[in-house]
Amino acid sequence: MKVLITGSNGLLGQHLVPLFVADGQYEVIAAGRGVNRLPSQEGYTYESVNLRTALSVQQLLEKHRPDIIIHTAAMTQVDECERNKDACWDTNVAATRYLIQAAEQYRPFFIFLSTDFVFDGLEGPYREEDPPNPLSYYGASKVAAERMVKNSQLPWAIVRTVLVYGTAIDMQRNNIISWVKNNLQQGKKIKVVDDQWRTPTLVQDLAEGCKLLADKQNKGIYHISGKEMLTPYEMAVQTAQFFKLDTRLIEKVNAKSFTQPAKRPAKTGFIIDKAVQELGYQPRSFAEGLEIVAQEMAVR
Repeated sequence: MKVLITGSNGLLGQHLVPLFVADGQYEVIAAGRGVNRLPSQEGYTYESVNLRTALSVQQLLEKHRPDIIIHTAAMTQVDECERNKDACWDTNVAATRYLIQAAEQYRPFFIFLSTDFVFDGLEGPYREEDPPNPLSYYGASKVAAERMVKNSQLPWAIVRTVLVYGTAIDMQRNNIISWVKNNLQQGKKIKVVDDQWRTPTLVQDLAEGCKLLADKQNKGIYHISGKEMLTPYEMAVQTAQFFKLDTRLIEKVNAKSFTQPAKRPAKTGFIIDKAVQELGYQPRSFAEGLEIVAQEMAVR
């Protein structure tokens, strides 16, 4: 069984590739932009590819003819998507279209990674059948790509997730845990919102959810996230307490305190019953996730 994982240099990709390699039943093709940044270079084939070019995508699929495609590559910085809409559309929508078009003659099982930002945040937490209504261009690009996946000739599944955290090699952006830890260790005050609610997702849990879906090849939409509804402020306080840092440096603010190009939904989060019942998905608590991330940060 051949699996192609796009976005292999990203946070999720860096956890998906070794998970499939360790299984032993999969031939793994990792596709990313530029050089291979995965910690281990063994047990899989790496392809440097620009998914925003139709010909590159076509050549990639002709060469490998995968049985499963897990499409994680995306532009996910919400404000950057708002500022640079053309790049967002090319990366999130056009690239998905090229993959689908190139794949249709081989008919692999196609897993597309999406987001809670397809919702407006007025009535969270959300189930799979709730109607999308994005507030940001990023969310709109993901809705458009989801529609393409649903209308394709491929057997497909859509995995929506929420506020993914964890560690990765050579990642320029911090996760919320390292951001809180680093600032508080330096005695810096931080402002964290307490009027947005999410079900934060440990990256290992998301990777395992995607693997369960690939193994079973269940079709449809699946909400795969953590199970606890938390505000970023609550996450920051738990992080500070875990690392025995001063919680008084954390200032509770509302979202209006920040001027950001993209509007954020107030309350998303997911009801994950479908993934639990149909896939056997079992996410860890945020406290357990903190322990795992802390161990990885200590190693690195």
